[in-house]
Amino acid sequence: MEMLELIFGNGTFWAVLGASMAAMLAGIGSAIGVGICGEAAAGLISEEPEKFGQTLVLQALPGTQGIYGLLIAFIIMLKIGVIGTPVDITLYQGLYLFAAAQPIAWCGLGSAIAQGKASAAGVGTIAKRPEEFAKAMIYPAMVETYAILSLLVSFLMVNGLKL
Repeated sequence: MEMLELIFGNGTFWAVLGASMAAMLAGIGSAIGVGICGEAAAGLISEEPEKFGQTLVLQALPGTQGIYGLLIAFIIMLKIGVIGTPVDITLYQGLYLFAAAQPIAWCGLGSAIAQGKASAAGVGTIAKRPEEFAKAMIYPAMVETYAILSLLVSFLMVNGLKL
């Protein structure tokens, strides 16, 4: 029991868990989203290799959520001294940082997958009408809005805590 209390009653544990979740879940979402679009893109360029550049841009879009999660994870790790000078934090501060990481962790996971699907649909548009590339990018870009909003919430919450 003392070991569990030592681990789970430790603020640093919760802060690191939050940072891990931000990087991990947003990264998983990005990997899935990039994969979804990559499958569609690979099919198209097997027939029309000259469309590689357009499909690559669409495939890259779902990867941003993983970057956002990684950014929040780094900020948390810097704040608590996992990178740099260690800082003693209370259980409540650790739980706060854990909670602050959740918006980008979960929204990053879901929005990256949704963005991968929207990007794959854009590949279908490019297959038939390559001149509509800009329009094909609008739909996945709309999904990005929600990833950016969750990044902003996590960022403001993390930076709002004074240690």
